[in-house]
Amino acid sequence: MGWGEYAAAVVVFFLTHSAPVRPPLRPWLVARLGPAGFGLAYSALSLGVLAWLIGAAGRAPYVPLWAWAPWQNHLALAVMLPVCLILALAVARPNPFSFGGARNDRFDPARPGILRATRHPLLLALALWAAAHLVANGDLAHALLFGIFAAFAGLGMRLVDRRRRREMGARWDRLDAARRAARPVPMTWPGAAARVAAGGALYAALLWLHPWLFGVSPLG
Repeated sequence: MGWGEYAAAVVVFFLTHSAPVRPPLRPWLVARLGPAGFGLAYSALSLGVLAWLIGAAGRAPYVPLWAWAPWQNHLALAVMLPVCLILALAVARPNPFSFGGARNDRFDPARPGILRATRHPLLLALALWAAAHLVANGDLAHALLFGIFAAFAGLGMRLVDRRRRREMGARWDRLDAARRAARPVPMTWPGAAARVAAGGALYAALLWLHPWLFGVSPLG
């Protein structure tokens, strides 16, 4: 289907990442699915649309923009390890600064964990993933794909900050100042060790599954 499928996938991606999280649709969905059900359904929808978008980029007409070189793969491999570690350290953690936190009432600004480095670890991981893959894919469809993701992540940080600051008022400033002043230590050492191990396992799994999922080996 070429560019038509690709354009449709881009539109659906942005619709599914904007409409379900905005009022009045989000409160309506949460009331019927529950917070956990909404989170699971939204995650499944996001992953499904993401898989379609990546597949559509691969099926779009090939228009080269720059030549491939081995160092581009090496860069992506190097960047993806911290991406996996950030994901492992951030998923299902309290994060009152974002819309994806779990049990936000339990957030301790004195031990913020990964939030000591950034308020938006998941968006940071998305930005790093997109930037690394942008360098390694020099055709028009993938350059647009990963460029959109990088811009989406960067802009998303600002938009989420603005909305959450408006919703939380002075509490946002207090929590942000406290988490920046906290010592850079994990929430718990055993928990951090387990999550780092999970991040390493995710990295290894992605290396192994990449040829089957995306048709290209990241090892060259």
